[in-house]
Amino acid sequence: MNDVTTLSEADAANELMRLAKAIAKHDRLYHAEDSPEISDAEYDALVRRNAELEAAFPHLIREDSPSRKIGHAIAASPLGKVTHEVRMMSLDNAFSPAEVGEWLARMRRFLNLPEGEPLAVTTEDKIDGLSCSLRYENGKLVRAATRGDGQVGEDVTANVAFIPDIPQTLPAGVPEVFEVRGEVYMEKQAFTALNAAQQEAGGKLFANPRNAAAGSLRQKDASVTAKRQLRFWAHGWGAVSQLPGTTQTEVVEAIRSWGFPVSPLFARVVGGTEELVARFDAIGKARPDLPYDIDGVVYKLDRLDWQERLGFVAKAPRWALAHKFPAERAETTVEAIDIQVGRTGKLTPVGRLAPVLVGGVTVTNVTLHNRDEIARLGLRVGDRVVIQRAGDVIPQVVENLTREEDRPAFPFPDHCPECGSEAVAEDGEVDVRCQGGLICPAQRTQRLEHFVSRKALDIEGLGEKTIAQFFALGWLESPADIFRLRKRRADILALEGWQEKSVDNLLAAIEAKRAPDAARLLFALGIRHVGEVTARDLMKNFHELPVLRVIAERAREGDADAVAELTAIDGIGPSVVEALGDFFHEPHNVAVWEDLLNEVTPPRYEVQTVASRVAGKTVVFTGKLETMSRDEAKAQAERLGAKAAGSVSAKTDLVVAGPGAGSKLKKAADLGIEVIDEAGWAQIVAEAG
Repeated sequence: MNDVTTLSEADAANELMRLAKAIAKHDRLYHAEDSPEISDAEYDALVRRNAELEAAFPHLIREDSPSRKIGHAIAASPLGKVTHEVRMMSLDNAFSPAEVGEWLARMRRFLNLPEGEPLAVTTEDKIDGLSCSLRYENGKLVRAATRGDGQVGEDVTANVAFIPDIPQTLPAGVPEVFEVRGEVYMEKQAFTALNAAQQEAGGKLFANPRNAAAGSLRQKDASVTAKRQLRFWAHGWGAVSQLPGTTQTEVVEAIRSWGFPVSPLFARVVGGTEELVARFDAIGKARPDLPYDIDGVVYKLDRLDWQERLGFVAKAPRWALAHKFPAERAETTVEAIDIQVGRTGKLTPVGRLAPVLVGGVTVTNVTLHNRDEIARLGLRVGDRVVIQRAGDVIPQVVENLTREEDRPAFPFPDHCPECGSEAVAEDGEVDVRCQGGLICPAQRTQRLEHFVSRKALDIEGLGEKTIAQFFALGWLESPADIFRLRKRRADILALEGWQEKSVDNLLAAIEAKRAPDAARLLFALGIRHVGEVTARDLMKNFHELPVLRVIAERAREGDADAVAELTAIDGIGPSVVEALGDFFHEPHNVAVWEDLLNEVTPPRYEVQTVASRVAGKTVVFTGKLETMSRDEAKAQAERLGAKAAGSVSAKTDLVVAGPGAGSKLKKAADLGIEVIDEAGWAQIVAEAG
C-alpha cells in the first residue's frame, strides 16, 4: 500500500473511488445481507485507509464518502422500516495506546481542561453483535429496530419478543419515553449448536456468531427467531423524555435496575491512558474464557454534560472510542504468486495461500504489494509464512519461516502478463508498471470507469457493471467507443434488463458530453500525476488540448523552453512533465487521443474571474462545509481569481474553516494565517457579485 505522500491526485482520487465502492459493498453484505466476505479487522483497514487519504487530499472527498455514512441503507425488505428519532451512531476506532492517549487529549483540549486532570471514563467489552434500539412508552415496549444506516432501520418488534433478556414492560416510575440501545448477540455455545443443526438439515451454515444473530433476528417469520438462542445487553440510549442520572454510569445502572442485562465487565475508570490501557489488557486476558465473542473495549466519557458539549463528528461521538484488539496470526503455505494489473498499469503480486483461519475468517489470498516487498521477505512459491490480519493493515505476510531454504528467487516479470508490453519501475519508484497503457486489456475497463466517473466526464448510467458488460461484448475498447454507442441502440435494447427509456437516457447522457469541459476531459484520460486540480491548472494556462500536447511533446524531446513553460505553472513539477511526455510518446495513446477528439469537441477552456479581495491569493478550505460542497467552494475561489489548495503552508493566504477543522486550523494559527468561517467566505463571494 503506497504512502499517501507519494500518491498523485489522480491515483488518490481513483483509490478513493475504489474504496468507496468496496466499503459500500461490504456495508451492504454486513448490515443488509448478514453475509460479510471480510473480517471486521480487514473492513477497519479499508476505512482507515480511506480516512488517511481524505486527510491528505481533503479536496478529493467524495459525495459518497464512507466517512459520511453509517451502516447501510435498508433496501426492499419483508420487515417494515423505522426512522430513528435520534440517529444511531457508530464509533471511531483506536488500535494503539497512543491513539487512546490522543483521544483523551482531544477531549481535554475541546473542554479546555488542564492537561493533567484525570477523566472518569466507563469501560466495557465490545460485543460483536447486531445493534438494536428498543423504544418504551409509559413502560411498554412499542417498537424495536435495527440500526440500518443510522437514520432508518428495520422493524423487528415481533422478533425481539422471543429474546428473554428484553422485557416487554418496565417497572413503574421509568421515564415516559425511553429508548434502550444495545446489542443482540449469540453465545458461542448456541452458535455451535445452531450450525450443527443447520448442517444436519442441509441448511445454510453461518460464518460466525454475529452473522447468526443478525440472520436470526431479521426473520420475516418470528417463529424462526423463537427457535434461535438470542441474547441482548444494553449499553446506551436514544430518544428519552428524561434521563435517570447525570453520568453514563448512573444511567447504565438505572437501565440494569429495570431488568436489562449490561456488560458484566462494565466499569468506571478514573485516570488517563495508563489506566485505560490496563483495563483494556485485563479484558483482553479474559476474552478467551468469555461465552461470547468480543473484538475490543469501548470507552465513554462518564459525565453527560461533557458528552453534550463534545457532541459528534461525522458519524461518531467525540466522547466515545472503540479500542480494537490486535490481529491474530496463523501459519500457512504460499501455493502460488499471481500478478494482477491495475488501472494505472501497476503490477501487484498476490500470494495464493493454503486456506488458513485467522481471526475467524478463512484467508486464501494476500497482497504482496510490489517487487521490493517480495525481495524483502525473500518470498517464493512453497514457502511457509506467518499471516497477520490487523486493524490497520490488510491481510499480510509478516514473516517467511523458510526463507533460508535453498530455492531460486521468485522471477518478477519485466513484461505485462496481460498484454506483453514492457513493465518497468520509474526512477525513484518501487512499483513496476505496464507501459501498454490503453492497449492493455487489464487496464481498459478500469480506465473507462474512471473516464465516466463523477469528477471526470460524469456520464450517468454508465457504471461499472454496464462498462464490463459492453466491454465483454466488444463494444467498448476505448473512450471514443462510448460516443459510438448510439449506433448500437438496437443491440443494447436487445440485452436483458434494458428498456427503451433506460437506453435512451444513457444515450442522451452520453450525447450531452459531446462538448466536455477540457480540464475534466484531461483528468478523465487518467494520465499519471494529472489529477483534477492539475488538469485545471494546465488548461488555465494552455486553454486548448492540442496546444498542451505540442508543449508536452516538445518537453519530452528536451526543449528547455517547453519544460520551463510547464514548470512555471504553480504545482507542476518534473513528474507531471515526464508523465505528459510519456503519454504522448506512446503511439497507441496518441491513437486513442485522436480518435476521442474526432468524437468530442471541448470548447476553449476559460475561467471567468471577477475582481475580489482574494484575487491572486491561495485559499484552503478545511472542516465540514455546511452551505456548499467542496467542489462548489473551489469553483467559487477560481471565479474570484484565487487558487484553492489542499494543504496549509507558508504560501497560504487564507483558511476557510468549517466545523471539525483540525490539524490544518492549528497549522494556520502557528503560521499566523488569516482564518475565517463559512459565513465570512460567503461575504467575500457576495462582495464580488
